[in-house]
Amino acid sequence: MNEEQKREVAVFRFGVIHDLVGGTHLERGDQQRLLRQKCERKWVIPHSSRTRLTRGTILRWIQRYKESNGKLESLCPIERSDRGVSRGLDEETSLALIQMRNEMPKATVVNLIETMHKRGLVTPGIELNLSTVYRLLHRHHLMNPLERKPEDRRKFEAELPNDLWQSDSMHGPHIEVDGRMKKSYLLAFIDDHSRLVPHAQFYLSEGLDSYLDALEQALLKRGLPRKLYLDNGPAFRSKHLEDITASLGIALIHSRPYKPQGRGKIERFFRSIRSQFLSGFRGRTITDLNEALDLWLNDIYHQRKHSSTNQSPFERFTAQMKCLRAAPSDLKNYFRKHARRRVAKDRTIILKGKLYEAPVPLIAKHVLLLYHENQPERVEVFHERKSYGFLTPLDLHINCRVKRNKDNGTDMEIVGKGQKYQGGRLWSKGGDER
Repeated sequence: MNEEQKREVAVFRFGVIHDLVGGTHLERGDQQRLLRQKCERKWVIPHSSRTRLTRGTILRWIQRYKESNGKLESLCPIERSDRGVSRGLDEETSLALIQMRNEMPKATVVNLIETMHKRGLVTPGIELNLSTVYRLLHRHHLMNPLERKPEDRRKFEAELPNDLWQSDSMHGPHIEVDGRMKKSYLLAFIDDHSRLVPHAQFYLSEGLDSYLDALEQALLKRGLPRKLYLDNGPAFRSKHLEDITASLGIALIHSRPYKPQGRGKIERFFRSIRSQFLSGFRGRTITDLNEALDLWLNDIYHQRKHSSTNQSPFERFTAQMKCLRAAPSDLKNYFRKHARRRVAKDRTIILKGKLYEAPVPLIAKHVLLLYHENQPERVEVFHERKSYGFLTPLDLHINCRVKRNKDNGTDMEIVGKGQKYQGGRLWSKGGDER
């Protein structure tokens, strides 16, 4: 497993344990309930065919994360000494059977066993026979198909400011761009506890680049949330976004598909935008739109008493400032994109169609590049988690005049004032052209 794959696994593991290490105090009963729920559910584990997690595994991840003082790298997988040896447990097959029964409440036991084998959910070496499955289902009261119960939905509110942010996008009005009318999109964040809006801005796209720009500004303004609650849009499912939030210690949570009820606060804010802000907007450009939105947020929305909290969003957010986490001074570096490359024998690397020159010690090595799309001159190169500085954009015309000395250094050959560039033609010793 390479470094990028290990980091992807670490991001997944942080997503599993975030609510047990996020700083919020949990009673022992709440901790045990969370652990039980995590062991019962089915997971999509990166680079693994397994779908279940045991209690011991989750507790081991929590211990490693806490002992490292909250470093994401502590959750990277450690190479196994017994690679290739099966460690399947009977418990895993039992949990899969219970999940299968919940999905197929009216299926016969014979059909359940057939489906388990078809989907490859039976641990190697385990034999599923009728009597064993019957006993398991009876023990969990799953033999009689029951009507689907009404879903238990409850109103909730985060205990402290920046415990939880909700975020989403909204289709905005058409505005004028270079003489043409184009659609705008509002990207916004709302603090669940106070209803304060850390940042909201209209863009010409609701893609990942726009969302990351909005997120960076929100973090700079109001600090780091402990959790970020999103829907399942393409931009919100980005691996790059997962990596950024996990590196900052922010748990990324997605609502269930087609279940928007949990994001009610951001949806209510969007209704206020439509009825109270957009109804009175008279500008034409996206600059007019965002300037007017900033004024409305700061002068009206944040200062007005909220009906649910009986306080203004600004007053409620600033009442407990001591619990807020400030964004790191190098926040912009956390938003850099990742790319893996192999340094060629002539020290060159190609990134986004541009040619760069790497340090000599990295020749023929696999390296990790961190960069911003809008700063092609600042591409930082890493090998085995050590930074080797920034790559040098390559100028082929200058390189043809560079001589390598015996110490792997370079000596520049400069054309003097009295010398003329030969233009690639061949001359005889006497200077006569032949």
